[in-house]
Amino acid sequence: MSLIQELMNIQMQQGASDLILKVNTPPVVRSNGDLLNLQHAPLTASDIEKCISEILTGEQQKDFQDHKEIDISHEQPGGARFRVNVFRQQGACGMVLRAIPSHIPTLEELGFPAVLNKLVLRPRGLIIVTGPSGCGKSTTQAALIDNRNNNDPCHIVTVEDPIEFIHKNKKALVTQREVGRDTHSFANALKFVLRQDPDVILVGEMRDLETIALAITAAETGHIVVTTLHTSDSVSTIDRMIDVFPPHQQSQIRMQLSLNLLCVISQNLLKRTDNNGRVAAYEILIATPSVRNLIREAKTHQIASALQISQQQGMIAFDTCLANLVKRRIVTKEEALLKALKFDTFMKEVESFSK
Repeated sequence: MSLIQELMNIQMQQGASDLILKVNTPPVVRSNGDLLNLQHAPLTASDIEKCISEILTGEQQKDFQDHKEIDISHEQPGGARFRVNVFRQQGACGMVLRAIPSHIPTLEELGFPAVLNKLVLRPRGLIIVTGPSGCGKSTTQAALIDNRNNNDPCHIVTVEDPIEFIHKNKKALVTQREVGRDTHSFANALKFVLRQDPDVILVGEMRDLETIALAITAAETGHIVVTTLHTSDSVSTIDRMIDVFPPHQQSQIRMQLSLNLLCVISQNLLKRTDNNGRVAAYEILIATPSVRNLIREAKTHQIASALQISQQQGMIAFDTCLANLVKRRIVTKEEALLKALKFDTFMKEVESFSK
């Protein structure tokens, strides 16, 4: 068994999310959010180069040499899948492998409310999943798509970098395209996707103005679009999407977003008190008529208040969700404080059920 196969097996056996390989350092895994050194000798440059040569194809190795970094998906003969990033640092090669679960969890298994099941079955609109890197956005996206796949005979087209979860045809027909292998970029794929007769479009990430504009247009023209942004909450998500456009276009984008947004799901992962993995804390903003009006009138700063008074409609603020996890003793108060968006709001929520 080769070194990289041995290390990937250890990663899977330990249930670690990531495996990090760096020169002159023992292999490191991330388990439940914590970095742990494996009992292994420090890796040499030759060790890592052999690992890379076993993972990358000849074409991918040339791409890596040209660009000095590459993102790919990799599948082991036994079926285990990984998202792999190969890069250079201080003149040497490094590699990070993220394990992709073979099972696509349901939204219920992830702890999300039933309202999301209904939203993803809508005929058109924009669903945005946000949060920091490594917070489970791809898993949430996959759960949303799988719910549609299970319940609607439609055509789902995904554009990913790289492809992570493999969706088999169920009630839906699923076409999965990978940036770099099947298309040059997210924006390029979105320019042509409407000619591919989709009902649902998954965009792995909105990275620039062009991709954001095309995603909004796709939702506007009668499709469900599921995508992600690296933002922490719903207000910053909406503001980011608007602010990326030149000032003279922002009024138009506010109008388009107010008409086409379905919901924003903002999430993060926290360690469970029972040490049984991590749990998602989330914020859900649903585009009700009042929320649409706030977006259209450039009053997004008032959305936080709308979240607090609209829980019966399925909405919840991030800090309220955190406080609920503390109340149910799923996470500790100390762990929740590390992820709270607003200290005062979180403490007020915690104190309200402590009395």
